[in-house]
Amino acid sequence: MSSAADAGTWKLGDLEVNRVGYGTMRLTGNGMLGNSDGPPIDRRAAVGLLHRAFEQGVNHVDTAAFYFSPLRSANELVSRALGTWRGDVVVATKVGPWRDPSGEWHTARPEQLRGHVEENLRQLGRDCLDVLYLRHNGPGTASIAEHFGALAELREAGLVRHLGLSNVRPAHVAEARAIAPVVCVQNSYGLDSRRADESGLVDLCGEQGIAFVPFFAVSGLRREAGAGLEQDARVRAIARAHGATPAQVRLAWTLHRGPHVLAIPGTANPAHLAENIAAGALRLTPEELALLGDPRADAA
Repeated sequence: MSSAADAGTWKLGDLEVNRVGYGTMRLTGNGMLGNSDGPPIDRRAAVGLLHRAFEQGVNHVDTAAFYFSPLRSANELVSRALGTWRGDVVVATKVGPWRDPSGEWHTARPEQLRGHVEENLRQLGRDCLDVLYLRHNGPGTASIAEHFGALAELREAGLVRHLGLSNVRPAHVAEARAIAPVVCVQNSYGLDSRRADESGLVDLCGEQGIAFVPFFAVSGLRREAGAGLEQDARVRAIARAHGATPAQVRLAWTLHRGPHVLAIPGTANPAHLAENIAAGALRLTPEELALLGDPRADAA
């Protein structure tokens, strides 16, 4: 059986994780949109799926209080799964945007962030959050200093262990690091969405020892809609050559980007879970990377 350790490990501060993790959004149906592409899976099945991930070496789970649908809360499912699991699992969650019970979106003010952190702690059943992302939800060039400063105070107070950033630009990383350490950056990134290469963000994170954690690495431009039939002939050809799926090729491509790049694919399908974890062992050749467009080669 493949293991999430096959792709190696990285440290989020002092917390070592396997580079292939698990994103929980799809356990709720479609937690980012507040509706569903289909009914969310049964709670017992969801907890079982998380346990299967843990059994296969996944020790890094990505979640958020705003991942909920009318019937499911991702944080609640994670809490249930961890309550009956003996191993160590690093849980990363997010604040910044938030949704009221009706599902309407809002952006938190700095003075609201403590309450949102405390809500994550309650939902996850923890006294301290392992990793907390500030998700930037404003204009691209807007300062994050006031919001990140509020989280830095909560870190000093012992409510948060490590801080990260999401949906940001290189300037935001520099702004945040002047306030408190940043252990991870989470942005949209994949074969079809390489803005983080164009801005230099992926390389910047590597140079500064910061984990880069792509979301939508498989779904690409389809984003929350999920992966559809593979349209890229290059990906299909490489998948055939390796006896792999297109999704595995896409995940492997991101992992080849650098040892600091992590993966957090999400699924409610046990077979897809096993395939996602197995992608960590898929090694693309230099020729295949060049075919797909290896940004490391472009930079050289």
